Amino acid sequence: MKKLINGVDDVVTEALVGIAAAHPELRIDLANRIVYRGDAPKAGKVGLISGGGSGHEPLHGGFVGRGMLDAACAGAVFTSPTPDQMLEATKNVDAGAGVLHIVKNYTGDIMNFEMAAEMAAAESGATVETVVVDDDVAVQDSLYTAGRRGVGLTVLLEKITGAAAEAGRDLAATADVAKKVNAGGRSMGMALTSCVVPAAGKPTFDLPADEMEIGIGIHGEPGRRRVPLAPAREIAAMLVEPILADLDFTGGPVIAMLNGMGGSPLLELYLMYGEVKAILDKAGVTVARSLVGNYITSLDMAGCSVTLLKADADLLSLWDAPVSTPGLRWGV
Repeated sequence: MKKLINGVDDVVTEALVGIAAAHPELRIDLANRIVYRGDAPKAGKVGLISGGGSGHEPLHGGFVGRGMLDAACAGAVFTSPTPDQMLEATKNVDAGAGVLHIVKNYTGDIMNFEMAAEMAAAESGATVETVVVDDDVAVQDSLYTAGRRGVGLTVLLEKITGAAAEAGRDLAATADVAKKVNAGGRSMGMALTSCVVPAAGKPTFDLPADEMEIGIGIHGEPGRRRVPLAPAREIAAMLVEPILADLDFTGGPVIAMLNGMGGSPLLELYLMYGEVKAILDKAGVTVARSLVGNYITSLDMAGCSVTLLKADADLLSLWDAPVSTPGLRWGV
């Protein structure tokens, strides 16, 4: 294993130290492993919290700031944050307008966020709403979920919902935006290589040089099938066609994200986006906005995912709204 680390037990905490050094506009609680926007809690504004296992950066801590999240809780690598972490974050972003928890559909995340919401209501009377992201079309049930996994759509949901909260929408309206995004978005990913979890020191799974995994999860979970390595054009079809078969994206604008899993260079990601866009054009899907890069990763895994979101005028306006975070920044 070759990694830029000191000790495997200190990776997450020392990464947070680096985030604090690089982004003084944020506030980092090292004891509880929470990233806050510097001006949280913001009076009259709905507080937005997300979180999950580390190793998916820039998700979630890299999306804390104006126009996105108010706080993000960092669990150990590929491990849910604890209820105590999320309780602490909930209390510290609650400015009286309520708090929205954005949760990827993984069993540990669901359970721990639910416990935190219950504890916050009991301790401080906080009003907490929860929206679960379950956009992965690859598998119905996986090693870590009942139902579809929450993957790439989480990025788009945090951006759009964050803009709604920033604009002053109340808790119910902000949660409605999040639910609308989740209902209108679908994702699918693939892997060329496994990732290496620092504590394990070896690849999570064995993937021969001439094979790839289609429908992979962001923790290295198995996907739909293992197939021979193919050209990018064929890989794009393997990702896009199941998405289009699951939901009709014609008849309106779409936001499209081509996301890297952490180990594929931008040269390849842009090449893949070109292939995806050609398939969408042929299918009559109108891409109004696009995003290409590493936004929800799986450590050093080579591969990519595709996310499509049906977007009306309101969602496009919220997408275009200013955002200032380490991982996304425009309009400021």
